[in-house]
Amino acid sequence: MIKSIGVKALAKSAEDFAAQVKLLKALGIRTDLEGENERYHYVDFAPEWLNLSVIYGEWKGAGYDLFLTVSHPDTALEVVKKLGFTIVDASSQTHLKTDRPFCVVLPGGTRVGIWGHSNPLITDIKPAPFIQGHLGAKDRKFCVVVSTFNSFITERLLAGAVDTLIRSGAETPMIVRVPGAFEIPSAARTMAESREYDAIICIGCLLRGDTAHYDVIVNEVTRGIGQSAQETGVPHAFGVLTCDTLEQAIDRAGLKMGNKGVEAAMAAIEMANLTKFVRTKLFGRRPTRSAKRGAKRRSPAGGARRIPRSAGNNRPARKNRPEKRR
Repeated sequence: MIKSIGVKALAKSAEDFAAQVKLLKALGIRTDLEGENERYHYVDFAPEWLNLSVIYGEWKGAGYDLFLTVSHPDTALEVVKKLGFTIVDASSQTHLKTDRPFCVVLPGGTRVGIWGHSNPLITDIKPAPFIQGHLGAKDRKFCVVVSTFNSFITERLLAGAVDTLIRSGAETPMIVRVPGAFEIPSAARTMAESREYDAIICIGCLLRGDTAHYDVIVNEVTRGIGQSAQETGVPHAFGVLTCDTLEQAIDRAGLKMGNKGVEAAMAAIEMANLTKFVRTKLFGRRPTRSAKRGAKRRSPAGGARRIPRSAGNNRPARKNRPEKRR
C-alpha cells in the first residue's frame, strides 16, 4: 500500500539546480534536508500544500519540468524579475491573468510554470497551520540508553539507531548500558537532567513469560520513560520492544518488520528539532514562568536586597519594643 508520495524535479544542469533552489527559496518554500552524494545533489522542500493530480488530454501546464501554484502570481512575477530569470508566456497586461501560468526558463533550459487563481473560494482554502521537526541531526547531541538483557536483540536495535543518527549528521551518540529494561527510565532521567543532550533514545527488549513479571516491568518502563520526558522537558524516544515471542522480537530487530531502533532514532531527531524550534523561535521572546518568578526575586536597582517576609521580620525593631518587666 502507498505510504507516501514524493515529487522529484530533475534539473537539466548543475547551474539550473542552483537556480531552481534559489527560485524556490525566494518564493518562500521552507527547506528541509539538503546534501549530496557521489551521484547527485539534493534539496528537500516542505510546501504548505502538496496536491497530486492525474490528467489526461490537453492541459495548459504541459511541458513544464516543475509546476508551482502561488497565492499572488503578480508578486511571484516581480520576484522572478528581480532574480533575472527569463520569463515567457506571461500576460502583456499590467496584472497577470491569474487563470493561466507564466513560464520561467532557467539558464540550462529547465522550465518552471507558476500559476495562481483569482477565485477566492480556492485561494482562501488553506491547510491548518502546523509545525514539524525535520530529520536533519546536524549539531544535535543524542544519548542512547540500552539494556544488556536480551542483548542479541538490543544490539541490533542499537546498531540501527546509531547508524541512523550518524547518517543524519549527528555527533557520535553517548551510549549508556544498563542491566535490564527496568533500569532504563532511571538512567534516561539522569542523562536528561544533565542538559547535555537534545534527546534520549531508550532501547530494550521484553519477552512475555509464564508469570506476571512481564506486565509489571512493561508498565513501569513505559510510565518511567514518559514521566522522565515530561518532567525534564527532554524528548525521549521509546525503542523498547514488548513482544510475546522471540520470533516477534527478531522480526522487529532488522527483518520483515524493519528495525525499531531506526524508527526510535528518527523520532528522536524529529522531536529534538521540534523542541529546539519551539523554544528558540516560537516562544523565544516570551518569558517563562521560572523567569518571571526569578524577576520578582531580583534585588532593587538601588542595590538593597529584598528580604523575604517571615514571622521574625514582622516584629518591630528591638529599640521600639517595650522592655520586659522583671
